[in-house]
Amino acid sequence: MQASNWTPALWLGFEPMDAMNRDFMELLGCAQEATDDDLIEAWRALVAHATGHFGTEDGWMRSETFATIDQHAMEHRVVLNLLREGLVHAQAGDLAPARQMAGELGAWFSRHTQSLDAALALHMRRVNTASTTAD
Repeated sequence: MQASNWTPALWLGFEPMDAMNRDFMELLGCAQEATDDDLIEAWRALVAHATGHFGTEDGWMRSETFATIDQHAMEHRVVLNLLREGLVHAQAGDLAPARQMAGELGAWFSRHTQSLDAALALHMRRVNTASTTAD
């Protein structure tokens, strides 16, 4: 499997989100390329990052009363639960679920970034521009 990488197609023009997305893709790539001996640690790092990453986005959406928060936050919860489940399986010696998820997460993340994250990034750029010009 070829490791997932951040590409300019995932750039959203809102640096806090772009930085988190680059980090997610880097950690996903590490998990995809991890040896069996290293997979649990790589997966644990991905879960930890996703927890903070998704929590930050969910916080932005709550604070800004973002229109599509329900759908966006639901995707975060579902994926985070799956990531955690993959970690539990891996820690029990069954690496197959984490390996399968690692192979599928890149495509999901690309779709998620280019749709739901893109809308949030646009909103956050507008909010930040409005608050900067109001000062």
